[in-house]
Amino acid sequence: MEEASKQNQRICKKCLLRDMPEGEYFHNMYDYIAHLDPEVKTDSEEYEARLAVCKACDRLMNGMCKVCGCFVEMRAAVKKNKCPAPEHYW
Repeated sequence: MEEASKQNQRICKKCLLRDMPEGEYFHNMYDYIAHLDPEVKTDSEEYEARLAVCKACDRLMNGMCKVCGCFVEMRAAVKKNKCPAPEHYW
């Protein structure tokens, strides 16, 4: 019964990533990206180009930008966003 209650446990939307079950925070991030309004969402070609730039950047660490602390996949998904580096790589 304890195992069933763990599976049905809901995580507070304001929980820290470290408080979520492993992998749950990635699911939340990809769910957020998938449900962005098409008006604000970066098209897939541009999104992949942005991520390629981030992957080559020495300021990327564990999926996060060391300039601003954002998850680059979330920042890149929004059309109006820019790279937070002073050089604005994208």
